[in-house]
Amino acid sequence: MTETATSARLREGQRPTIYDVAKRAGVSKSLVSLVLRGSPNVSAERRTAVESAIAELNYRPSRAAAALAGSRTGTIGVIIDDYRNLWFVDFLHGVQEVLAERGIRVAVADRSFNAHVDTSPLEGFLAMRVDGIVVASEPSPEMGDGIGVPSVLAGNRLRRIPGADVATSDDRRGGKLAADHLLGLGHRKIGHVTGGGGSARERAAGFVNALHEDGIEPVVLGDAGTSEQDGFHFTKMLLQANPETTAVFAANDSMAMGAAAAIKDLGLRVPEDISLLGYDNSPLASSNLLRLTTVDALNLEVGRQAATALLARFDGAEQEATTSLVEPRLVVRGSTARVAS
Repeated sequence: MTETATSARLREGQRPTIYDVAKRAGVSKSLVSLVLRGSPNVSAERRTAVESAIAELNYRPSRAAAALAGSRTGTIGVIIDDYRNLWFVDFLHGVQEVLAERGIRVAVADRSFNAHVDTSPLEGFLAMRVDGIVVASEPSPEMGDGIGVPSVLAGNRLRRIPGADVATSDDRRGGKLAADHLLGLGHRKIGHVTGGGGSARERAAGFVNALHEDGIEPVVLGDAGTSEQDGFHFTKMLLQANPETTAVFAANDSMAMGAAAAIKDLGLRVPEDISLLGYDNSPLASSNLLRLTTVDALNLEVGRQAATALLARFDGAEQEATTSLVEPRLVVRGSTARVAS
């Protein structure tokens, strides 16, 4: 609604809404909600803008809505970035497993799937009055001042959410496990295909640092995406430019599947010519087609930890934001082998 339309509607005697306040203050509706709740996670400048807009519009929150806001809905929201990313399968199972014991429902919103809709997943969940939110994607700018309800950030991310607990696997440790495995098999010409997110960067850092300690400089290629197509594209590029490569580590199992296709397209075999290693131990990794050696991030446990952190907040925990770090493990299958002599 434009400013002109808002003014016209208010002149007709209609009661101003929280969206009118947000428009007047130049902020999101969720930030207005934070101010109304008295959240400390709002800058003085933005708080003043919201309070000024409230005064100018003579906005009064609905008493019925305020009463409802004080009650529990028995629902939490989970925001993911792409439903095609297989790590969500175990993660969501872990969240649901813990919350089911308390009779709490789980609602899931995919940022990419509904990108054409004006309302963001966060706005949608706040409108539903969920009891808490798990953010299993890179935080959006609107989360920069906090969310206003108990929240957990799942996975290693480039940004944090003020006041949110964190539940994640130790991705840097996982990258080192991948490097140590390939080094133990005698590989010295090693490539890595990766993406731009926080988890991918941590995995790459652990992997590259471990190889550097052994005097090896890996070839690293990647962009923002970590899909199967990204794995195919960057693995093909890597192997064509570096035909001496004997092993490839992919940032996740989806990329590894694309890498396997690229290796086959180039007339090479896994693991006879190229050892291939993935990450996440998704259902894809154990398929008879791939039999993929992978790092298990124990995403089921990450989900459990995220849900447990939310329940602690529901039960009145007042401590500073906590971080739960889950230790990953290596799962060896048939896609890696010793370097051919």
